[in-house]
Amino acid sequence: MSITTQDYLQHDATALAALVKAKSVSADELLDVALQLAAQWNPHINAIISPLHDYARQLIQTCDPQAPLYGVPFLVKDLCTQLAGTPYSAGSNSLKNYRSEQDSVLGARFKQAGLIIFGKTNTPELGLMGTTEPKAFGATHNPWQSNVSCGGSSGGSGAAVAAGIVPMASGGDGGGSIRIPASACGLFGLKPSRYRISSGPQAAEFWDGAAVEHVITRSVRDSALMLDLCNGPAAGEPSPTMQQTGFMAALNEPPKKLRIAFSNESPIGGFVSAEAKAALHHTIKLLTDLGHDVVEAKPNIDGNAVARCYLTMYFGHVAADLMDISALTGVPWKKLKVEQATHTLARFGMALPAAEFVKAKRLWNQFGRALGAFFQDYDLYLTPTLADVPQPHGTFAPSTMDMLSMHLVNTLGLHKLALKTAIVEDMAYKSLEKLPFTQLANLTGVPAMSVPLYWADTASGHSLPVGSQFMAPMGAEAHLLALAAQLEAAQPWFHKRPPTPN
Repeated sequence: MSITTQDYLQHDATALAALVKAKSVSADELLDVALQLAAQWNPHINAIISPLHDYARQLIQTCDPQAPLYGVPFLVKDLCTQLAGTPYSAGSNSLKNYRSEQDSVLGARFKQAGLIIFGKTNTPELGLMGTTEPKAFGATHNPWQSNVSCGGSSGGSGAAVAAGIVPMASGGDGGGSIRIPASACGLFGLKPSRYRISSGPQAAEFWDGAAVEHVITRSVRDSALMLDLCNGPAAGEPSPTMQQTGFMAALNEPPKKLRIAFSNESPIGGFVSAEAKAALHHTIKLLTDLGHDVVEAKPNIDGNAVARCYLTMYFGHVAADLMDISALTGVPWKKLKVEQATHTLARFGMALPAAEFVKAKRLWNQFGRALGAFFQDYDLYLTPTLADVPQPHGTFAPSTMDMLSMHLVNTLGLHKLALKTAIVEDMAYKSLEKLPFTQLANLTGVPAMSVPLYWADTASGHSLPVGSQFMAPMGAEAHLLALAAQLEAAQPWFHKRPPTPN
């Protein structure tokens, strides 16, 4: 029996897998529909940058038909997750001709789950931006409004899921990169706890443990099921990877009355829009109606210190990434085809004293202890996911003056001097002004989610999604998922979709 596009769009990944198991539809037929939707949408949104159609047909033949999600079409973000023999660019021209030598642990687990991977999704260069506008592949457009950002760095995945091409797609979150596109695209996005998902074998951890991979989904249960299937250590794991089951089971237990703290103030003192505040207050009312206790409070943490530490981590890892790319390609790192901002960040990393990097990393512990103390009094911490509605393309690009400053710093070799001036402080503020709420969960390692409960009417006439972020204590994904399921039941969002392109 064939399946229509409309039927396909009414099912999440869990339901599509059930259709395949019941022999109501075949894996090939599901893939045909996904490819049809990709052909319809991708010219408009530029979400898929590396089609893998033959790879997908082969997976239909080689994956275990009894696997939990056998036959479900799936897309993989072109960063961190690797699949042997397929293109891997990390959003950069410097890796455009590179192909992965082996599967990553998570890539292998996706296939073990029975997912049919038919493409790679767009990402900013090295995942460094909260928007997906790489020079190498061009911008990914938000399906809700084509001239605004879909978020980043998992923006290609978010746009593809919002468009309905797939019910879920992979993402990685090093500073909000699952939650930001989930908010911008009207989807559910969960960042798991540090070390919940293996980063192996290519890495022990991404970004000193700040980054972790998972999926962006339309339904809460798909996220829970994927966490059940993909979490835990692999052979030779050098880090204490957390293993747990029962995430799907947690959805069947309504959460007890929760004490939830909230804040709508930017942790770096920036502007928070009326739409972001309205979204938060909408969520607070819904929580209160569900019987939860919601009070205004925030942890005793210096948000500007978090931003500085986050940027310091950036500097060090961009420098190391370019050295790694140089080793892979044989091209000296100074001659790699990377964007000027990336090159400048790398040079800052090269100039950064090791002691300064370690000093900043040690502050992560202070942030984590303060947040842990906060969670002694509150079950969850609620904030806007973003400080505003999705922004027009180019909003996060360096200004003309920024580009000139970077050019002068690079040309004159003033990186050590710049690190001691207000230039770096200004850079931290500008890069995080519109998305200041998400990095705390990355540096402390706690789980966090963005839930799509509000759509804002804008001057353009488009209705744009605005997510609400919840953080929980370390290892408490089950509590987040249980609440998300309750919110999803109280105010369903699955059938909210952007208009189909002409």
